[in-house]
Amino acid sequence: MQSSRRIFYNPARIPGLRSRGTIKRDFYNAGYSPRLGLGKHVGVWMGIRRESTETGEDQTGHITARPNEGILWFDNLFPLKLNWMLRLPWHTEKDLPELLTRFNNSNLGAFEPVALVKRAIPSSVPMTVTEILPRLKDGGAFVKFSHPNGISAKEVEGLLRQYLRENPIKPWFNPFRRIRTNLVVGKPWLEDLYRFPSSRIKVEFAPTSPGKEAAELSQEALYSLFRKYGKIAEIIPQPSDSKILPKYAHLEFARLRHAIMARNCMHGLKVTEAEGGGAAGTLLRLSFQQKEKAHWIWDWLTSHPRIVIPALAALIATVTVAVFDPIRTFFIKAHIEHSFHLKDNKIYQWFKSQATDIFTFRRKRSEEASMIWEDRKQIIDTIQTALMETSSTFIVVQGPRGSGKKDLLNEALKGRRNTLLIDCKPIQDARGDSATIRAAASAVGYRPVFSWANSLSSLVDLAAQGTIGVKSGFSETLDAQLGKIWGNTASALKSAALANRPKNKEDKDAALSDDDWLEAHPEHRPVVLLDNFLHKNEESSIVYDKLSEWAAGLTTANIAHVVFLTNDISYSKSLSKALPDRVFRQISLGDIKPDVAKKFVVSHLDIEKSDPKDTDALTPTQKQDDVEELDDAIVAVGGRLTDLEFLARRLKTGQTPKRAIAEMIEQSANEIMKMYLLTVDKGERKWSPEQAWYLIKSLSENGSLRYNEILLTNTFASSLTASASSGESALEALTAAELITITSYKGRPQTVRAGKPIYEAAFKVLAEDKVLKSRLDLAILTELTKIETKSIDKYETELTMLGTLPKQPSELAPRIQFLLTKLAASQQKVEAWEKEMATMKKLLLNVY
Repeated sequence: MQSSRRIFYNPARIPGLRSRGTIKRDFYNAGYSPRLGLGKHVGVWMGIRRESTETGEDQTGHITARPNEGILWFDNLFPLKLNWMLRLPWHTEKDLPELLTRFNNSNLGAFEPVALVKRAIPSSVPMTVTEILPRLKDGGAFVKFSHPNGISAKEVEGLLRQYLRENPIKPWFNPFRRIRTNLVVGKPWLEDLYRFPSSRIKVEFAPTSPGKEAAELSQEALYSLFRKYGKIAEIIPQPSDSKILPKYAHLEFARLRHAIMARNCMHGLKVTEAEGGGAAGTLLRLSFQQKEKAHWIWDWLTSHPRIVIPALAALIATVTVAVFDPIRTFFIKAHIEHSFHLKDNKIYQWFKSQATDIFTFRRKRSEEASMIWEDRKQIIDTIQTALMETSSTFIVVQGPRGSGKKDLLNEALKGRRNTLLIDCKPIQDARGDSATIRAAASAVGYRPVFSWANSLSSLVDLAAQGTIGVKSGFSETLDAQLGKIWGNTASALKSAALANRPKNKEDKDAALSDDDWLEAHPEHRPVVLLDNFLHKNEESSIVYDKLSEWAAGLTTANIAHVVFLTNDISYSKSLSKALPDRVFRQISLGDIKPDVAKKFVVSHLDIEKSDPKDTDALTPTQKQDDVEELDDAIVAVGGRLTDLEFLARRLKTGQTPKRAIAEMIEQSANEIMKMYLLTVDKGERKWSPEQAWYLIKSLSENGSLRYNEILLTNTFASSLTASASSGESALEALTAAELITITSYKGRPQTVRAGKPIYEAAFKVLAEDKVLKSRLDLAILTELTKIETKSIDKYETELTMLGTLPKQPSELAPRIQFLLTKLAASQQKVEAWEKEMATMKKLLLNVY
């Protein structure tokens, strides 16, 4: 008796794959065989799996057929889509039928793999099934059978094929394709390697025995051998110049199952000389050849970066806009409407009102504010009136730093819900594009913002430019990024304005479009406040330019009112670029009146909290002296709110008004020295120390100067400092630095005054310092001397040229006389300045 190998593929615990009982001619008609291990057990054939079916007989991977035996291949028994499970390292073929059996409940027993094979073999066919070898990777099974002497295996194949055509059997997982069968004419190879079916087969032409030569089959021969298994899409022979042995060819089948059928039926076939196999014959070795279509998309993408990278950038931008823009618009609208602001909460307001009644300083703060707003009631009324008008233009509130522009606007907009405050200072002062984008987004509530992505995309764009030679488009300029932020903000502002529109039934202007309704109802437009506009006096800045263009779009489209808060008097140069055909509504904000300033300071002193005994202890003369000192201090400080608060804080520490104002003046003088007169580590400035000192000295003698008078002086008209060669630019720069203030009359600059009221006193203190005055006057005279010396050199050069003429025409006499007069005048100036300079040098040598 032969050693037991395997009966058929029959894993234990799998009822669907257990062999049926050996009922004669039903399915297995092998009777009892110790080799097969079949036995009869109450109508059900039980098989014992002795050996794996994955590696063939005796672990060789091959199965053979004896005389009167044949092997059939049945396809479409298992789904090929589950082949991926066989790629798992812990998975074996025996596990998949278990999974399939769990899918097949008792109602689907007729569609189990073994049952399908049983149904495919009718009782009328003279054959006896001896073994079933499932091949899960290939989706079918080998069926080994025996047949009588009077019929051949080929005839048995024909009977089965005819029966399956007339009685198609379709599995549950593939109801559109029937089970097919073919006779195995080669020597099948069963392996458990990680090689999976493909529609492409590699046919190798191997010799039948070592030392013999194999013939390379032609395309016609291959076609005649393999066409019966299915439609062949292409036959690709081995290149003629290839040195690879053994020779081979590729067969491309139209369907995957056709290729599986051909490989399992034809592998190991010996092609005779009559069939084109050569004198010694040729052995066919078939293997699946995986087509490289899994990477063709990636290969195409990597080989066309000029197309793919810009397209990918556009796709990412589109997805980003579609996903994040609505979210960002929502957050901006909530920021405009103050939806998430705690101060607008009713509970918070109740607690605040209760605290206002308890803490007296709250009441005092409100009293202080009411004093100031009463003084500026006319300006507040002007702003509120402008916000009710339909004119589409800018409202510009101009005033020096510390004049309370922002607080004034907050008072004017009290009770108005839709307001947006944008502080230009942190946006302009941000270092780098990412920081600028982050600051702009924070100002309007634009979130989420991925400012870091801008730097990353710039690196990607730089790498792509080095690779493909052009920019990929991943990175966006700062201009484009800011444009996105302002664009989303404009959409949110319009949405917030239209939220006040009544429903259609209640709307009297229901027939109007949204734009027309906004034009007709200016009271519902949001208000955009642009604080610290042009705070650095930069003529060209992308931040200011984008803000101006965006604000112009808001006003012309009637989306919002735009109010600019600026310290710069030359704002019209920047804003005129955005609205060249409009006249701005200008509101100038100055210092408060002296009587209001006095009340403001007194309100800070908290007299009610002071000790009444100390107050009563003062004599009337002492009280009168304190009041007079306070009046003098108020006159020196002026009406600048920041300076008044500083004075009040000093007075609260116990200083007398006289001492407090003296220290403030001294501090201002030191500030002026460091900022405007010293040149140490100040870099390039648009004014020279000589120009600043000329203004300080002149304003200390006269409270104001004529604008054009200053421009005509040599210090401003002919400065030797390159950065300060333009007198108007120097005055504008000094105004932006707050050393001086320029007042206008009918649009033209008229008068120059000190930048702060306390600066007037500081100018006098600096002018009274003889050493400082001598030093800076010496610098001015030195510069003037150089200027006149240049003029003298020019006159002398022209006179020398005229003197070289061979004849002296009478017409040259007036010109010569003019040059001599100018030369004498310049010489007199130089001599006078030399005397003054000698006196100043002497003072500097003797006085500390």
